[in-house]
Amino acid sequence: MRIALIGQAAFGERVFAALREAGEDVVAVSSVRGAPERPDLLWAAAKDAGVPVFATGRLKRDDVLEEWAKTEPDLCVMAFVTHILPERVLTAARLGTVEYHPSLLPRHRGRSAMHWAIRMGDRVTGLTVFWVDEGIDTGPILLQREVPIDPDDTVGSLYFDKLFEPGVQALVEAARLVREGKAPREPQDETKATYEPPADDENSGIVWKRPAQEVYDLIRGSNPQPGAHARLNGHMIRIFDARLSRETVADPPGTIVAAGETIDVALDGGVLRVQRVQEEGGKKIAAGELVAARSLRAYDRFEDGRVEG
Repeated sequence: MRIALIGQAAFGERVFAALREAGEDVVAVSSVRGAPERPDLLWAAAKDAGVPVFATGRLKRDDVLEEWAKTEPDLCVMAFVTHILPERVLTAARLGTVEYHPSLLPRHRGRSAMHWAIRMGDRVTGLTVFWVDEGIDTGPILLQREVPIDPDDTVGSLYFDKLFEPGVQALVEAARLVREGKAPREPQDETKATYEPPADDENSGIVWKRPAQEVYDLIRGSNPQPGAHARLNGHMIRIFDARLSRETVADPPGTIVAAGETIDVALDGGVLRVQRVQEEGGKKIAAGELVAARSLRAYDRFEDGRVEG
């Protein structure tokens, strides 16, 4: 089957390789270019394989769209796409377009699905391959796979350990089902639909008085990006790696109860052991480096981060 692939980065490159390994004929690739000295992985793989490659941002141009359509794909596969594309791109393939999404649709529509699954305390999430329509993640479901969210999972561990390779294989399976004429089109249940905004600084501020588990879920659901943030002695601090202890302390939430290799912070219902942080404008560092640089000690206190609304 002739496939046009739209994607980028390591996931896009892996899908490209897996489709070809499965015997599919990838006749066109759309990706971002990357820097001249460090091209995007999918872009470079397509170039090396001699497959026509199109800059995703240029697919809005009529002349580029015409060249895209001339590749005559049977199916378009969207692996990791951050651009909003014209309908003509999605309808150029004879059999339509399918897309990978890292949640169990219709729950967690939107581009930060993994962030919100963790932030909202979900214990199970998964992946969906769906038929693209005019809505945002609203098209009929082709296939789904569940994965657990463990208590200390972050966005990074959830994606790379549980959703990356299964997502690649799900797209390969989806292509096979389409080729064999066996691909389902199950409508999404709109009564179960949720949509959340992109995870950014507007919704990643820590409110220390919130229950310990909610604070921890926000931190896990912001790691590795954008980093849940708070203020300490007038400086914005992003908190990344951390662990939640259920021990109880009498200090008000946000108070540093110990400062050494970790920064231990009192919560409502536990203690947060902060392991890795980042000052605004700086690099991610071990918590102990911040302790030394800022002479932190017990009874120093974090203030809340910026909170949306």
